[in-house]
Amino acid sequence: MTDLVGGAASAAHSLRSAGQDLFQPALRLGVTGLSRSGKTVFTTALVHHLIRHSPLPAFTPAAEGRIRRARLAPQPDDDVPRFPVEQHLARIVDDRAWPASTNRIAQLRLDIDFERKAGWRSGPSNLTLDIVDYPGEWLLDLALLDQSYAEWSRETIAASRRPTRTRLAAPWLAALAANDPAGPADEDGAARLAESFRAYLLALRAQPEAVVTTPPGRFLMPGDLAGSPALTFAPLDLAQDGPPGSGTLAALMERRYESYKSRVVGPFFRDHFQRIERQIVLVDVLSAIDAGPEALAELETALDRVLLAFNAGRNGFFSRLFSPRADRVLFAATKADHIHHTSHDRLERMLRLLVSRAVRRTEAAGAKVGSVALASVRATRETTVLEGRTTLRAVAGTPEAGERIGDEIFDGEAEAAIFPGELPEDPEAVFHGEVQPGSLRFPRFRPPLVRADAAGRAGLLPHIRLDRALDFLIGDRLS
Repeated sequence: MTDLVGGAASAAHSLRSAGQDLFQPALRLGVTGLSRSGKTVFTTALVHHLIRHSPLPAFTPAAEGRIRRARLAPQPDDDVPRFPVEQHLARIVDDRAWPASTNRIAQLRLDIDFERKAGWRSGPSNLTLDIVDYPGEWLLDLALLDQSYAEWSRETIAASRRPTRTRLAAPWLAALAANDPAGPADEDGAARLAESFRAYLLALRAQPEAVVTTPPGRFLMPGDLAGSPALTFAPLDLAQDGPPGSGTLAALMERRYESYKSRVVGPFFRDHFQRIERQIVLVDVLSAIDAGPEALAELETALDRVLLAFNAGRNGFFSRLFSPRADRVLFAATKADHIHHTSHDRLERMLRLLVSRAVRRTEAAGAKVGSVALASVRATRETTVLEGRTTLRAVAGTPEAGERIGDEIFDGEAEAAIFPGELPEDPEAVFHGEVQPGSLRFPRFRPPLVRADAAGRAGLLPHIRLDRALDFLIGDRLS
């Protein structure tokens, strides 16, 4: 009954939105990606360039001079926090610091006035663009919707026993071994076991391979759910797949796991994720490359599982009324400014290899899929350095305080020219271990110094291919 009511509510919301769209064209864009992929910076930069009427050569409507104005509009959904674009922009421009990662879902609405192309529909028009930013740590939770508690437990415990994780997982696995799933349910014991499991997840996140996170994501950023029973569960080493006995620890954990799915994951999927019409998936490929083949393999698996949840496909009139689909999905490898432009095509090939399975599935469903290597805010410029008689293609910027390369530790003020290394021509080489972990140099750079323009306003943020991403995601809706 709950599912029926939830589905009816979702359909009613979609029906209202589609009815409004008959008179006011609208588009819902999802900005998603795994932790540390740059979602907040991407959304901030996108809004910055649209409202500043930036020259964006690869964004067709702007290049053709058809964008008249873009402005922030009142928040559309009263129960969703507003994306604080002004605060994030001030932090990037004034403080030259990156904004904090999003720890909850946030939304922003833009009204874009534009001129339609010549033809029977020519003339002024308007597009309402709703941008929805999802916390990366929540994304893998979508895969839980199709997993039983026993399946999730088995998979999570098996992953914790990999050679690279046994040290981190040791305290939790010891607590796990001390609890009998068939024993009586104990509230205090369940809380201690859940906290031990959460400590393991936090330790995983702190590792170099933390380009992904193990679900459940709300364990890492619980918000107003902190301490609630819905977040007080953990995997158990179950002897068999049969239903747990009444009153046992296994029964308690299973009930709370199912509650987490129905009360936390399900509403997020139904009310937000499932309503997306366009999707950008940001991926920190460089961090995974630097961490080694295992991190890349984990990233590939995580992306594939996340993208299984997408309702991708071609939209028709009735699908937009009752079940909107993501009819365009763009995969973006972020932080392209950390490498020389001669390696950008290699970065994009690596991205395509990582998402090849998901791309085939998404295209088969009728959606249009693209890929791009970009930097939402470009923190470096290109230069060359001499090493003996060899001239190396390098990038120059201001590394953040505490960043280290070799024996040098940066103070956050001095600029440095850094040769990051070159990505291999064959993307498969990284999976085969031909690039040694840590052999590439990808320090974190501070945002660039942005000087004021002639009118005294802060200048435009530099970027790499943000305009190309915009053209793929919304360009056709501004024609």
